[in-house]
Amino acid sequence: MIRLTATRPVAVITGAASGLGLDLARSLSSSHQLILLDVNESGLQSAVQELEDAHYVQCDLTDNAGLTRTIALIKSMTPRVDLLINNAGITHRSLARITTSEVIERVMQINYFAPVRLTQGLLSLLTHSAGKVVNISSMAGWMPVLGRAGYCASKSALHQYFETFRAEMRDLNVSVLMVYPSFLDTPIENNALAGDGGKTRHKRSVVGKVRSSQWMATNIVNAINSNKQRLFGDFFSAFSALLYRLSPRVFLHLMRKRLASELEVEA
Repeated sequence: MIRLTATRPVAVITGAASGLGLDLARSLSSSHQLILLDVNESGLQSAVQELEDAHYVQCDLTDNAGLTRTIALIKSMTPRVDLLINNAGITHRSLARITTSEVIERVMQINYFAPVRLTQGLLSLLTHSAGKVVNISSMAGWMPVLGRAGYCASKSALHQYFETFRAEMRDLNVSVLMVYPSFLDTPIENNALAGDGGKTRHKRSVVGKVRSSQWMATNIVNAINSNKQRLFGDFFSAFSALLYRLSPRVFLHLMRKRLASELEVEA
């Protein structure tokens, strides 16, 4: 059984085999012991060979029994968790009327229920070390994005739960950083689900500049070190959320124009 030392802080990162999760692991490897979670075991094996003081647990976040076993295993590995980064995510690109309930449930399971279960399961370790929960959310949790109703719902639930959680945990010194990235070049979009649960057959539409996952990881680590509560990807994303609040009709008109090709394909 692997047992981490008590001399360095511990970071648990989901979705760590590639993309933003892997870049976060790279950025934290010099300062933290790492426990990396992902369903992709070969990617995890490559990551731990690359990184200093890194260990992995292969885990399917849609498997509740497996997630319970993973939590128990982490507790046997370390008495503390200083950072829990709920990065793993999944999206779909399909109109709500043709998206099956199974797709919606899968998106909710990975994007919302898994972060909640991991946080609850590791709460004693987070409390022990006055740790921080970092959630990779989305501006879609604040405003509608056409063709992604299930994704929007999952990120909205994540936002509401952890904003409340932060306020409740203040006296126990467990903090929360909510991250609202701009459009990123990560595998989540390459693996987006279609309405029937298969792989989507059309490219995503983007608004503004597509950033690298390493750029976002650097900003997240800086926000962690600065003890920020919220991090927005860029000005354009924040402006879009403000526009929706001030003039939802204008916002939705512009979005329909921008996403017209996706809506035509799915119709």
